[in-house]
Amino acid sequence: MPQSPVSSQDRAVAAWLLACCALVFAMVVVGGITRLTHSGLSIVEWQPIVGTLPPLDDAQWAEAFHKYQATPEFRVRNRDMTLSGFKGIFWWEYFHRLLGRLVGVVFFVPLAYFVARGRVRGPLAWKLAGIFALGALQGAVGWYMVKSGLVDEPRVASLRLASHLGMALLIYGSMLWVALGLIEPRGMTASRGARIHAGFLAALVFVMVLTGALVAAIHAGLAYNTYPRMNGHWVPPEILSLAPWWRNFVYNMATVQFVHRVLAGLIVLTALALWMRLPRAGASERARIWSDVLVLAVAAQVAAGITTLLLRVPIPIAAIHQSGAVLVFTCALGVLHSVTRRP
Repeated sequence: MPQSPVSSQDRAVAAWLLACCALVFAMVVVGGITRLTHSGLSIVEWQPIVGTLPPLDDAQWAEAFHKYQATPEFRVRNRDMTLSGFKGIFWWEYFHRLLGRLVGVVFFVPLAYFVARGRVRGPLAWKLAGIFALGALQGAVGWYMVKSGLVDEPRVASLRLASHLGMALLIYGSMLWVALGLIEPRGMTASRGARIHAGFLAALVFVMVLTGALVAAIHAGLAYNTYPRMNGHWVPPEILSLAPWWRNFVYNMATVQFVHRVLAGLIVLTALALWMRLPRAGASERARIWSDVLVLAVAAQVAAGITTLLLRVPIPIAAIHQSGAVLVFTCALGVLHSVTRRP
């Protein structure tokens, strides 16, 4: 099929969206470090405007620390924490929230400009408006998550953490998909089976990331620090020890980690099968390049995950592992976009 040229206007909008993707990627990485350093509960209020400024003098720092001292995390885990230690965890959470505000500004201001200049209209305008609405909702979801750790338990609720990360991936993936639609040539396609295969892989990676959030929420990476077996078992005997049965998939360390491992293996097999399938499926060179990078990203991600597990979750490697999840998701969406029929 003939390929239509890409206009400079489309390139400008795509470049802006890819810059927003980079910011969301950075926010996910910082969010992971915030969780790994147990910093996420250090700011106990949600102030979208006033909270832009950090404490500026000793009195404000003392007030912020006093509020933190009333939380379950301080009472249960950090009773010996000093003001200096509090500042260490405060800055990670503050930077995470500041990045969220920055993403909102970097998205909204150019969007308003493009709309005013008539560069964004019709279906594209509605897609971008939907992404902006998701971004606004993400702020509320983030506070809903943090609030769960300020009441009784000194940690955020597992499902709320997974929903927060899942929403971030949804926003990231939506912006990436729209950007690719603006800069990739039209008319590329592949066989129906290859498109279904690529779609299944992208969905699988998304679910895999959500299970990673569940692993992090209950610190399941600190248990079963052997590979490939889990403390000598292929299937740990305590995998269904909680009742009702569904609680095991959220709160049982054995089950949550086992599911995460199984999905990792399934993604490896699915990615390799897609890589071998695309040349025979009439896929474009762009799709095959995305597939090559995807296989490399999956291999690196598996290596980072195993290393994180065996070393009992060191922060630098664990942060690399979370970053790698977004990169694998990026490549999976890239393959899917390149094999999807478009007018």
